[in-house]
Amino acid sequence: MELRHLRYFVAVAEELHFGRAAERLCIAQPPLSQQIQQLEAELGFALFTRTSRKVELTTAGRIYLEEVRSTMSSLDRAASDARRAARGEVGRLAIGFVGTAAYSLLPPSLRIYRQMYPDVHLSLRELASARQALALREGRIQIGFARPTLTAPDLTTEIALSEPFVAAVPGSHRYADRSDLVIRDLCDEDFVLFPRLPKPSYGDLLFRLCEEHGFRPNVVQEVIEIQTALSLVAGGLGITLVPRSAAAIRWPGVAFASFSEPAAHTHLGVVYRSGDISPIVEGFLKVVRSLRVESATTDKS
Repeated sequence: MELRHLRYFVAVAEELHFGRAAERLCIAQPPLSQQIQQLEAELGFALFTRTSRKVELTTAGRIYLEEVRSTMSSLDRAASDARRAARGEVGRLAIGFVGTAAYSLLPPSLRIYRQMYPDVHLSLRELASARQALALREGRIQIGFARPTLTAPDLTTEIALSEPFVAAVPGSHRYADRSDLVIRDLCDEDFVLFPRLPKPSYGDLLFRLCEEHGFRPNVVQEVIEIQTALSLVAGGLGITLVPRSAAAIRWPGVAFASFSEPAAHTHLGVVYRSGDISPIVEGFLKVVRSLRVESATTDKS
């Protein structure tokens, strides 16, 4: 028995006329009659009673029609669901992200993606870059937003956002609202920084940036969250470095100073397993790439 036999049977059962059913199916009537006869022979019972004047379903045929319609409906739903899955429209997407992504690319990416793919369940986990690498390899997440970016043969990283650092200083600090700083200007400052381990980490990125400019930062306090760091900056405990996007949220008692040197930049990467691009992952990457292009266009203008 083949699927076409069932479709032929349903057409004849609904039309109760072999000629009209043949027209509906775009086949000749004799082959249609032969296919129905083959189906009846395989089933071992008659589906129709035929006279020169009319065609009627047998009792067995009516029962069989109900079951076939249910089966056909299930097959159609299965095909539709499979097509949606192939287009990345249903399923689950697990995303890891560093806290700094929440100030920039993550919110618009999620908003646009949810509008485009409302039936994909999103699962979000805040993870340091190094922990994202492990989570990707173990399959616990499929996409990561990492800062610093991850470099590994089994992971692919695309630069999603490039932005300058700014120095977060107490509002009364001598560098408040300056726009011509260089990293070296901070060599005598007390720093509120972030853990260096596990590497790669945002804290290690900042520590190495200072070392590259000739000094080791005097770390008076380590914190995990940028919000905590900014609160301590507001309390006068020290200064810190954050991506420019974090300065968009005004913090009472905190001022931001800009750098004039090109080296004071940071990259936010979107990372995924190399060669393991599902339709769901590809759909999310398209959203991120479109925002990257839009951001680059806006910066130029």
